[in-house]
Amino acid sequence: MTTTATPTRTASARQRTAGRRGATTPVAAATAAPAAATAPSLTSPTAAGTGLWSLVAELKSPRYRWVDLTHTLSAETPHWFGFRPFASKLLFDYLPGTPENMMAPMRCYEYSVASQYGTHVDAPRHFWSNGRALDAIEPLELVMPLCVIDLHEECAADPDYVLTVDDLTAWEAKHGCIPEGAFVAFRSDWSHKADLENKDPAGQPHYPGWDLEAIKWLVEERNIGAIGHEPADTDPARVTTRAGFYPYPAEQYILAQDRFQIEVMDHLDEVPETGALIVCAFPKLRDGVGYPARCFAICPVED
Repeated sequence: MTTTATPTRTASARQRTAGRRGATTPVAAATAAPAAATAPSLTSPTAAGTGLWSLVAELKSPRYRWVDLTHTLSAETPHWFGFRPFASKLLFDYLPGTPENMMAPMRCYEYSVASQYGTHVDAPRHFWSNGRALDAIEPLELVMPLCVIDLHEECAADPDYVLTVDDLTAWEAKHGCIPEGAFVAFRSDWSHKADLENKDPAGQPHYPGWDLEAIKWLVEERNIGAIGHEPADTDPARVTTRAGFYPYPAEQYILAQDRFQIEVMDHLDEVPETGALIVCAFPKLRDGVGYPARCFAICPVED
């Protein structure tokens, strides 16, 4: 679909903060002899230069858990029904018996995969011709506070469950306000299903999704950074399979607001509803509308 509406985003979500170097301390006396230059130690870096290194060490300590939110990429990976399975073609190899024209000191493959295959990112340009592509998404946007709306019991009882504004306000009543710039994930435990479409005997799909008004509330009232979910669609099956609803309204809206989203997420049942961070990584693909992604959460270990 090609559209011309202009994706928008509030200014506060695009602000950038510049760091400032601290002032140096003047010497005690102008006549003092200059101190001998000291070569920097390779084994004992200065504290001022290792603050981020200490942070990484802290995050990798037993006080935190790292949870992969990504399905392994293969021909068996859950994906939207309209895509051909992932495929690979061997180009070069080093094993004995390799054809002479392919013999090399390394092993290389050519991979074939749809842009929205498996756990993947949707860029605004996925639905909007003038929306940002993957190469325009900045690194600063790839790390966010993670809020998990856990509705897996509701989805087990009703596979067509729709996440509403009431679900979001109930979450806030329990956990506090969703922070600005957050990644809001809808936990349905749909990643446990072999068939994401979950068709009934008549061939009708049944899977949960977001209500359009809920996403509007998150954008307009909380200025979130992105959303994510386990099914292959943002909208529930009751919308995606209804005549006249294509292209899907909830997905169309979130991408029109200059946000990206992550679909077909995994292991949301292993992260807390609040207190974690999410990192979303994907190629910086020129004009890219989407691509398989690698997402993970960093979670505090509960006492």
